[in-house]
Parts: sequence; structure tokens; C-alpha cells
Amino acid sequence: MSAFTLVLQSAGNARHVVITMQRIQELKTFHCHILEQLIYFPQQLAQAFVNLIEHSGMPKDQLAELTQPQRDRLAFIDLRVRFVGEIRRQDLVARFGIQSAAATRDLALYKELSPGNIDYDPKGKAYVLGPDFRPVFDLPPERVLSWLTQGFGDGEPMRLKAWVASESPSRLTHPDLDVLASVTRAIHQGCPLRVEYYSISSGCTEREVVPFALIDNGLRWHVRAFDRKSQEFRDFVITRIKNPVVLKRQPVAAHEMSDQDIQWTRIVELELVPHPDQPRPEITEMDYGMRDGVLRIKLRAATAGYILRKWSVDCSPDHCLRGPEYRLWLKDHLAIYGVKNAVLAPGYSATTKANS
Repeated sequence: MSAFTLVLQSAGNARHVVITMQRIQELKTFHCHILEQLIYFPQQLAQAFVNLIEHSGMPKDQLAELTQPQRDRLAFIDLRVRFVGEIRRQDLVARFGIQSAAATRDLALYKELSPGNIDYDPKGKAYVLGPDFRPVFDLPPERVLSWLTQGFGDGEPMRLKAWVASESPSRLTHPDLDVLASVTRAIHQGCPLRVEYYSISSGCTEREVVPFALIDNGLRWHVRAFDRKSQEFRDFVITRIKNPVVLKRQPVAAHEMSDQDIQWTRIVELELVPHPDQPRPEITEMDYGMRDGVLRIKLRAATAGYILRKWSVDCSPDHCLRGPEYRLWLKDHLAIYGVKNAVLAPGYSATTKANS
């Protein structure tokens, strides 16, 4: 492919910009006219035009010429590299059932569409996140989180017609995708993460954490991690994280691993029943699919308080909470004894434990 070099003069310094003839031909005529005049303008204008070329939406025009299966595979590459940090040919082969040669072509095409997004790591035999990564596809946070936590939604983002009319309540808050990407790359690669974290009690503090899982508490997303500052496992609200940096070369100690998190490894078994003070318990049994009047669930201790709060489960020993929202009662409140976030459960308190 032929190319030419423009030498842009500014304050006595030369700046070289290499632009392929193919990309120039894709620009509109007036863009080319401006390009011819750039030699005589200051560097700021030259850089503005370079930015115009780099971000003029040309990849989207090129994407439109591809087949839908091709676009889906490119979206998968974009998503995986951004949020996992790497991709191999075998990932495409396993996900889409294509041949290895086709996967190689897809990776080459993605690299052509977005130079700087991926680099080949010969040691790891994988394509890794490039230093100048800019996402090709604009993915909504809900779609990204569905893929990260449930494994679907990794194709090209499209607004499709619904099969039936429906409405679902939307969240009031979503994590910043660039922050989320750093968090999930650290989780996948088993690396510590340096962050600025904002809390109501301490304000802004710099911390190093070792993240290992995402938690959806029903209202917002947390990351479960070992906090090197407090030397304990905690939940961090992702929307309160700023300027995350993945510490790739830092080791992780044995006591910082998820298998040492007692609240994470402990499983609590809960029995929920219709609230004794609410009318028509048989309807509550229908609503929650109870068997013999009981809904039995198993949860990680680290998530129990969130779930009980989300479903407004009365966790007081004498079912003393009043209000139509309390349709369920925790039959044995001692089942969440020792659960750190049990303080979030309606009606449960330290006093409740002491008096039991």
C-alpha cells in the first residue's frame, strides 16, 4: 500500500504524519482540499486535521460493508480485549464455530479498522490491549454487564424490535465503562489494582486492592476485593472508583486470594416464609414459588444482606416490621449470625443477636 509523508512546520520543529492513500480516498473532497493547505498552517491546525482523520467515523462506514456475522465477531473482539485484556484465535473459534484461518482474518481486519487497539504478544501467543485503545462499538453498560456476568450479549449492539410490548425499570446509576474495564481486566489477569476511592466516611483515598468478583446488589455494582490499606476483604462501589491502574507486575500474596475470604466462601442457607402478619399467605406462596410454604435459598454470606434488603425480608426474630413491602419473613434469624453485612437486612441488629 502506497503512502506519503507530510512535513508540518511549527516553531521550527518538524512533524511527520503518515497517511495512507486508501484512507485519503475515503475522505470527502473538501477534506482533501484542506489537507493540501496544511503545510502552510500552524501545528495546532495540522493536529486538528489529523484528529479529524483518526476519528471521522470511517471504521463505521467500513463496518457497514461487512456481513452481520463479521460485525458480531468484531464486536466480540472489541468487547473481550477491552474488558478481559486479551484475545486468542481459539476464543473466536470456540465462540462462533469458525475455522482458525477465518479467526486470523477477523483479527487482522479488526487491527486494520482500529490501529493501536491490539498488539500481538508472541510470548503469550495472544492479542493484548494496545496502549491507544479506542472502542469500535458503543456498548451500553447493561449489555456489557450481561456479557461479563452471564455470558451473552457479545455481538454487535443493535436496537432490535421487541417481540412483545414491555417495560422494565432502569437503574439510576451505571458504572463508567472505562473504570469497569480496568476492574475486570485486573480480575481476569489476577492483578492488583491501584485506585482513587471515594467513601462517605473517608473522602478520597488512594488504595491498592486485589479484586476477584463483581457483585450486583440490586441497586448498584460493587467489586469484591482484598483491601491492602485495611488488610481485609471489602466491597467497593464501582461508581466511586477513579483513575484505576492495573498493576501487572505486582505479585498477589496467598492471604489476598479469594479462597481466604471467609464471607465469600461461606454459604448460608435461608428459609423464607410468608410474613405472619400479612393477609393471604397463600398468594405470597404463589408469588415466590414456595413449596410447603417455604422458600429455601443458598447465598454467599458476602451477598446475603444485599439480597434480604432488596426483597424487604423481615429479619426480626418476632416479625415486628410493619408495612405492605414486608411480604417475607426470615424463619430463623440466627441463620445470618456472623454475616458482616447482615446489618443491611431489615429488622436485624446486634441487639437481636445478643438477646437470642
